Amino acid sequence: MTTPTLTARLLHALKARGATEIFGIPGDFALPLFREIEREALLPLHTFSHEPAVGFAADAAARARGGLGVAAVTYGAGALNMVNAVASAYAERVPLVVISGAPAAHEITSGFVLHHQVKTTDSQWQIYHELSADRARLDDAADAPAQIARVLDTALRRSLPVYLEIPRDMPAVPCGAVPATSPHLPDPDAVAACADEMLARIRAARQPVLMVGVEVRRFGLESRVAELARRLGVPVVTTFMGRGLLAGADVPLRGTYLGLAGDPALTALVEGSDALAMLGVIVSDTNFAVSAQRIALQRTLHAFDDRVTMGHHSYHDLPLAALVEALLARLPAVATPTSARSAAPATASPPPAPFAAVPPSASDAAPAAAASAEEAALQPADIADALNALLARHGPVPIASDVGDCLFTAMDVGPTALIAPGYYATMGYGVPAGIGLQAATGQRPIVLVGDGAFQMTGWELGNASRAGCDPVVIVFNNASWEMLRAFTPDAGFNALPPWDFAAMAAGMGGDGHAVATRAELHAALERAWGTRGRFQLIDVRLAPGAVSPTLSRFVRAVKRVSMPDDAAR
Repeated sequence: MTTPTLTARLLHALKARGATEIFGIPGDFALPLFREIEREALLPLHTFSHEPAVGFAADAAARARGGLGVAAVTYGAGALNMVNAVASAYAERVPLVVISGAPAAHEITSGFVLHHQVKTTDSQWQIYHELSADRARLDDAADAPAQIARVLDTALRRSLPVYLEIPRDMPAVPCGAVPATSPHLPDPDAVAACADEMLARIRAARQPVLMVGVEVRRFGLESRVAELARRLGVPVVTTFMGRGLLAGADVPLRGTYLGLAGDPALTALVEGSDALAMLGVIVSDTNFAVSAQRIALQRTLHAFDDRVTMGHHSYHDLPLAALVEALLARLPAVATPTSARSAAPATASPPPAPFAAVPPSASDAAPAAAASAEEAALQPADIADALNALLARHGPVPIASDVGDCLFTAMDVGPTALIAPGYYATMGYGVPAGIGLQAATGQRPIVLVGDGAFQMTGWELGNASRAGCDPVVIVFNNASWEMLRAFTPDAGFNALPPWDFAAMAAGMGGDGHAVATRAELHAALERAWGTRGRFQLIDVRLAPGAVSPTLSRFVRAVKRVSMPDDAAR
């Protein structure tokens, strides 16, 4: 019987830890690896056109389904081209596995400077040290199984990127089996003490609030945290980065905390809390910099990165999952989904109403007003209204969003799953993320992307059909980096040339729809959603300066907090 190869052992280990596909671009140092991946056929291989998109797609796959996302590239020109995407995954705590081909041992010692080499043959290794929680060079088949297990388990345990380098003479080498995942068991006494203290603080509080962040999704804890929210019976909010968490769960979810850019009642609720329990929340400027009243973090109960901090002391080496289970063990199940304490406040605002015809009126002007509204120039808020109408008709739809006003517009869409690089804020995420999401989950997504970001990675739609994907893509086309223009309105460098994205869709294998009015948008979105097998691109023509209400509030808040001189002017 033939001993399985190193590649086969790696693929089985990846699959056992939740990976369902590999995204990649081949290159000479990685050709033997790609050949073995294709020959084994254990995980489907989806190839893209540019390495940043490979990283974004793998990142999105991990966010959307849980488990590992996998990106395979070549040495130097491939792996270094993907650095920004991996940095984003690290900043936002995504368990992304980067597999890179590398020179063989005899090539390194040949005396030649190798192509794709930077400073030394180890330059890439050193760069990825900054971007990964663990790494290994699989140049010894005897050590490879233990190294693979350690590195992949680190990715899952810490929800961070890891790096595997495979010299090109190693992929077909016979290799032993990779050990199974070893469970990490924290100190039970520490877990118990932490849970008791947190519950005591919540019960003693006048206005406790539960805030959920990205680690809840990364560690697959949404259903358990939803149960915790029901048992605690306290108001629940998400962070900006955590938008989409607990969507559809029967919990007292009040909305997304946006500080000065959000609902004033919700902002007051969070900032007035004397026991803000933050589960899996990244304390970033994106989440907290525009607070109306700075949150005193020393009064929060913060569980993040295997550490729980309450007041002036911390519990270390305490995973979020262990804390959640300990809290649940101390709380009785509830007979009803919510309690009197968690009843929706009178100030809570519902999601924007679906677009509908103006109701009948005794006034003859009503039909004319309705027609005029349908033909009015489009605003980003109209896109949110159209999406809410679509969700009302067809049910929840996952959204992959780029950064910029498209992400702020997503804040006005009713509860539905959402992935976006809200903290690291790298452009170009949306389109490849949508493909990665659908490849990993089978769910058809809606992609929200600005014209600037589409110019970076929108061309990956040409690879969508090969991956079995048909996303609906909405391009915010205003010939501008509009979010940047919102901060520097007089600068000419924010302008972009006007591109006809709708006309480009057919050349990439999809259908394009150019829209300039509400009526056209609603019709195009319904038609696109009803068409399967080809990606659908809706080119929404917006005037420069047209921004969502949420972005407008966010810009004012940032200027007020960070740029008071500009705000005064």
